[in-house]
Amino acid sequence: MKTTCALLLFAVFLPLMLRGQHDQHAQHAVAADVSPQPLLAQAMRLQEALSFSGNALQPADAEKLKALGRNALSKETVAGVQAILDPYCLHVVHINPEGRVKVDRGAAKAVLVQGGWTAFLVKIHNEAGITAKFEAASPNALKPYHSPSFESRVKKEHELTPGQVANRFLDIQIYAGRPLQANLSGLKLEYAVVQIYSKDAGQREAEIAYNAGQGSQDIGFRNSTHILFDVKPAVKVKLDVLDDDGKPAMASFLITDGQEHASGKFKGIYPLPSRRVAAFDEYPDFFFQPQIYRQSGEHVMLPPGKYQVTFTRGPEYVPQTKEIMVPEGRQEIQAGFRLKRWIQLSKMGWYSADHHIHAAGCSHYDSPTEGVDPKDMFRQVLGEDLNMAANLAWGPSWYHQKTFFTGKDHPLSGRGNVMRNDVEVSGFPSSHAGHIVLLRIKEDDYPGTTTIDQWPTWTAPVLSWAKSQGGVVGYAHSGWGLEPMEPTTLLPNYVTPRMDGIGANEYIMTVTDGLIDFFSAGDTPAPWELNMYYHTLNCGFKTRLSGETDFPCITDARVGQARSYFKPRNAMDYDSYVEALKLGRSYVSDGKSHIMDFTVNGVEAGTGESELSLQAPGNVKVTAKLAAYLPEKQDSLSEKIAMSAITEKPYWDIERSRVGKSRKVRAELIFNGVPVETVEILADGKVNDITFSPKIPKSGWLAVRVYPSSHSNPVFVKINNQPILEKQSAEWCLAALNQCWKMKQPNIRAEEKSAAAAGYEKARNVYKTLIDAGK
Repeated sequence: MKTTCALLLFAVFLPLMLRGQHDQHAQHAVAADVSPQPLLAQAMRLQEALSFSGNALQPADAEKLKALGRNALSKETVAGVQAILDPYCLHVVHINPEGRVKVDRGAAKAVLVQGGWTAFLVKIHNEAGITAKFEAASPNALKPYHSPSFESRVKKEHELTPGQVANRFLDIQIYAGRPLQANLSGLKLEYAVVQIYSKDAGQREAEIAYNAGQGSQDIGFRNSTHILFDVKPAVKVKLDVLDDDGKPAMASFLITDGQEHASGKFKGIYPLPSRRVAAFDEYPDFFFQPQIYRQSGEHVMLPPGKYQVTFTRGPEYVPQTKEIMVPEGRQEIQAGFRLKRWIQLSKMGWYSADHHIHAAGCSHYDSPTEGVDPKDMFRQVLGEDLNMAANLAWGPSWYHQKTFFTGKDHPLSGRGNVMRNDVEVSGFPSSHAGHIVLLRIKEDDYPGTTTIDQWPTWTAPVLSWAKSQGGVVGYAHSGWGLEPMEPTTLLPNYVTPRMDGIGANEYIMTVTDGLIDFFSAGDTPAPWELNMYYHTLNCGFKTRLSGETDFPCITDARVGQARSYFKPRNAMDYDSYVEALKLGRSYVSDGKSHIMDFTVNGVEAGTGESELSLQAPGNVKVTAKLAAYLPEKQDSLSEKIAMSAITEKPYWDIERSRVGKSRKVRAELIFNGVPVETVEILADGKVNDITFSPKIPKSGWLAVRVYPSSHSNPVFVKINNQPILEKQSAEWCLAALNQCWKMKQPNIRAEEKSAAAAGYEKARNVYKTLIDAGK
């Protein structure tokens, strides 16, 4: 049989292609008993949709279709539409009067392209006249991973073999974008667009099926066919990535084709996220992220086409977009990218850190491997320019992930980027009382235990054990459970928190016993976090703030979305980091605003005890260096963030700090949690020296914040050696403590309850004493 090529032509090569060719497959009967007007109208919409999604019919075929539209409607119209479109059909689907679906092979040649989408038509004979949703499926398009079940060990039934993963190389979807629809029209004859993606090159056999609602497959499973595809190799695009200073770097790349695709997360992104398997791929790209990370000299495989590439390296950089063209007929090309900073904090002695990231659980898969290897997380750390990261093993896949714990830095760590495997006590018996982060511990098994379920059911014993081995500890995602019982976003406020979550709940008790070094911030609603923090500072406790992301749980966008910047006293290493965190020689930030070198009468936050002594009330001189960056114009996404409730994600973001539509942000000096002076700065990336001169009427604490984007640690001011005490805060803390005991005690083991009750009673007496002293 003579073979004629009917490939789509494009104005430029695009990653999405439509294939059509007559070949050796049997010719299918031409439908005749079809109304010509709706068939032609559907064909016209189909042509429009193909063009809109980056496709166009071959010019000669497009002309023929236009000609049919100019002619009188007749049986020849029906035959003509089929003569034009049938060569592009991968399959012919028959839906019998009972609604059963049968699939036959169509005339299109089975050619795909590696790493890209190929579009085919599907011819549908709808004898039943049904209007159900038309869908494509394939066992080769099943997820190549098992989403996490939050089990400490992966279940046998969830395990995927390397062979299963390798056989899931396909993605398939029915395009139902405008002006097409997801459901069948009910016409006796219509066409659909199926888009197929192949991760691999070479010959690959795939089973493809179609259905039009539950139970529509034909007897004998004739709703599927097996096709041997010839998958043409993609082009190796080698990336030359230079930092702002011209040195090679790791960066984040978001690669899109700008075309319309079927609905679904990340469908127009390359490499296709749904086919990424970090355990087996050349580069460990995560399936739940749109971006990839590449070091200079590494590559990405892309089919011929035109792409928009957005590249950056964390919040100290300005995102840039570049168009690249990948030509046909090339095995390899090179593309250059020069990163652009708006600030470099390390040159000023400040280094970025995230004390809460995970290699397992939440968005990570638990099979084919139980989470990812920590070395895969290190690529994320480098790509987001994090100088310090704590990769925490926790409940999900605990027994596998704890094998990476050494009590030392990860071997890939270097002078500028350090990662260590530590622990979050989450998914453990005490989790109901609050998840806790244990940094710089030497041993990760609680004494006398061999399994998770044997650990204590409240947090104080775990904190005490961790601190006894030199650990630095704090509660994670502090705001969970601290939502006020009556809605308010005032800060501070005096509404009792619910104490029904997994954040800094039992902190209200353990802080009174000196068991807490830091209070996490940045990844839960700021009013919930900071209200608890402010009240305990107002009771004279000196816990420090530390920024965290809880990647990929609260957010799986990127590590370091919320972070700390710390100023080490000596070398930039893990010991210096946790020391700075413990001392408060740091500030919390989303990376887009910065509060550096905060001092009160020359006493810098995080030095000594962060304490200034005065003989009598009076004015003090407050200084700091502030820098912030906002785009000059607020785009629609940024406006959406700014207008959203502060209890919605992203919780900490500089767009919430923007003054109206200007490029300014407002910095506030707070005393005992209440703003006392403000200053506006232009968020153009320049460093500003700011000065405040507040009058200090009594002992208290001062901090600077760009709310809710960044927050300094406090400097404590003692007047005539009087304690810091706000009676109303002590009363709030006592009410919160009682609520916490009410909510947590049912989940504490009987044999531990007396010790826990004693701990709560001790804390209760602390707050009662403070209340009495405040009279």
